Amino acid sequence: MSIVIVGGNERMAGQYVDICKEYGCKAKVFTKEKGSLRKKMGCPDLLILFTSTVSHKMVISASQEAKKNRIPVAHVHTSSVSALHTILSKHCQPA
Repeated sequence: MSIVIVGGNERMAGQYVDICKEYGCKAKVFTKEKGSLRKKMGCPDLLILFTSTVSHKMVISASQEAKKNRIPVAHVHTSSVSALHTILSKHCQPA
């Protein structure tokens, strides 16, 4: 399963990827908008938006892309490790 995480803490991006690996998922993490998110995002199985740590423009861009490609979106207010575990436990099976 492929996952795209938009937002979150820059220093925790590596941890986010490692946690996703624990659940048997590949992850791309975008903490800041560098160029077009639409081109880099691809077509993942799940989009996770950490809404407290991301710009409104980036949320709109990612949400529009997800809607266009019928990608499920999980909105999470905090960008903590426990919040990510909670979302992944609902959508993925631990490896």
